[in-house]
Amino acid sequence: MQGAQGSREGHPGSNDGISTVIYSAEGEELTINCEAESESSGQRDQWSRGVEFLFSCIALSVGLGNVWRFPFIALENGGGAFLIPYVIVLLLIGRPVYYLEVIIGQFSSRGCIRAFDMAPIMRGIAYGQVYSTALATTYYACIMALTIRYLVASFSEVLPWTYCLVEWGKSCVATGATAANDSSIVQGVSSAELFFTQTVLREPESLDDNGLGTPSWDLVLCLLATWVIIGTILSKGIRSSGKASYFLALFPYVIMIVLLIRAVTLPGAWQGIVYFLKPQWSQLLNPHVWYAAITQMFFSLAICFGTLVMYASFNDFNKNVHKDVIIITTIDSLTSILAGCIIFGILGNLAFETNTKDISQVVKGGAGLAFISYPEAIAKFKYLPQLFAVLFFFMLLVLGIGSNIGMASAVVNVVKDRFTHLPHWLLAVSASIIGFLCGLVYMTPGGQFVLNLVDFYGCTFIALVLAIAELLAVGWIYGVKRICSDIEFMLNVKTSFYWRICWAIVAPGLMFLVLVYMLFSYEPLTYRGVQYPPVYYMAGWIIWGLGVLQLPFWALVTIYQQPGKTFGSKFGLAMQPTANWGPLQTQKFEAYIIHRKREADFKSPRGGYLFDNIFG
Repeated sequence: MQGAQGSREGHPGSNDGISTVIYSAEGEELTINCEAESESSGQRDQWSRGVEFLFSCIALSVGLGNVWRFPFIALENGGGAFLIPYVIVLLLIGRPVYYLEVIIGQFSSRGCIRAFDMAPIMRGIAYGQVYSTALATTYYACIMALTIRYLVASFSEVLPWTYCLVEWGKSCVATGATAANDSSIVQGVSSAELFFTQTVLREPESLDDNGLGTPSWDLVLCLLATWVIIGTILSKGIRSSGKASYFLALFPYVIMIVLLIRAVTLPGAWQGIVYFLKPQWSQLLNPHVWYAAITQMFFSLAICFGTLVMYASFNDFNKNVHKDVIIITTIDSLTSILAGCIIFGILGNLAFETNTKDISQVVKGGAGLAFISYPEAIAKFKYLPQLFAVLFFFMLLVLGIGSNIGMASAVVNVVKDRFTHLPHWLLAVSASIIGFLCGLVYMTPGGQFVLNLVDFYGCTFIALVLAIAELLAVGWIYGVKRICSDIEFMLNVKTSFYWRICWAIVAPGLMFLVLVYMLFSYEPLTYRGVQYPPVYYMAGWIIWGLGVLQLPFWALVTIYQQPGKTFGSKFGLAMQPTANWGPLQTQKFEAYIIHRKREADFKSPRGGYLFDNIFG
């Protein structure tokens, strides 16, 4: 729907404000809505330096998904064969969607909710994304709390996961003994796994008998420390988080380089790295590999969660973000590969020490990858295992903070855009307190069951549905043609067919196919092979429904608010941008209206709507 509105007549639900009259070069009178300037007087926060946006996006995107999730997903889906679909998905979905969200945020200088003034009927997408981001923020903080717990334990004279306790029983195999006896791996349970499940989590076999249990006081203190760190950075506003981004984005690479050097010098490391990089071509025909690549892209780049729109809204209007997007998405993918080389180098050494030929048998997925397999592998270092344990968990903590700051900022700024009179520090502190209280459920013995449930129903599943809706809203309701016109107005550059085709057809088409595959192959969620009680599945679907149902709910609200007399007229108005849609600054907004008027006068559609929307 190209539907440029030449005049700015107010109507209910359009957020109209003060109007002024200007004249175009042709002498035509144009009515301009100046609510943007009256609303904020151009005082929306901006990055202190343009490079802070780059570093903040790197800190947001390069996180636990790269170091914690990517290596295991790659291992599970064919090692090197997974890298090929991953790169293809990066080029056809990840990078185009990343660029699109950054453009929308920078052009409108709005948070993710008000950015959907471009297509008001689809505003529920943004509410669903904020809801999903808030859920992700709570369980990311849980992972950070566990990281702090392990970081503190790493300063012990003897790493506590390297030996057995009496209460663990005779089945426990100390980490040192594990390296000496391969059969013990099959017959027993490693001390690293028992330390995580019995000492740290106090995890039950299932939730059937005692439910979730009560929170562990030591983990609660770690969660409190996590939210104190997040709240402190958030309370200073975007300028503070921008300065923190230098450290959050760069420091993990220092540790990763140290760990890489150590990993490649371990016996058997190269066998692990070759296993990671060597393609298994038969896996390319497996639809699950492509499903895994696309879902990993959401976690890795943090697309379709509203955070990128929020970060870009603090940019200078004319900043050339094209180069930034190329840099960020490239660094993110290379970091995933770098982390994979480190991890598989360590696992190759672990396989060498235990005489295990199949490297896939020495690693556990999920939270176990970070808190069982890695600590167990690090414990086998002959020199200074405590040092490398401290480095590894400090790296995880920094990566987690970088990602969580971005997600929490998105939620806080949505509230701030709605209640502009509230001080930023109050919103940051309130968000931290609420996040801490919600996170207590993850600190219970059954907390990892809940985390797994929220991760699937509240994040992965919701993100995929809303991502498809977002691309349809921007690409076909607002229109690829118009978004390209906006880019030309803002950056004075033409948009290539690569971006146009990806936005309009390829990205939404591939994601829709993945959603269909996901629904057809759906099986009840399990954690460590254990099914949930029925009430938890019901809770999971409620969590999913609360996110996805934001879309029809806000669509109906928006249609109802329109001034038309019939449903058809109301529906048509709800599909068009609001009267104040455009750049936030008054002068640029006035110039934008003239730009839209000239385009409407001088550009005639070529071919049908489908062709004109993509290539017009």
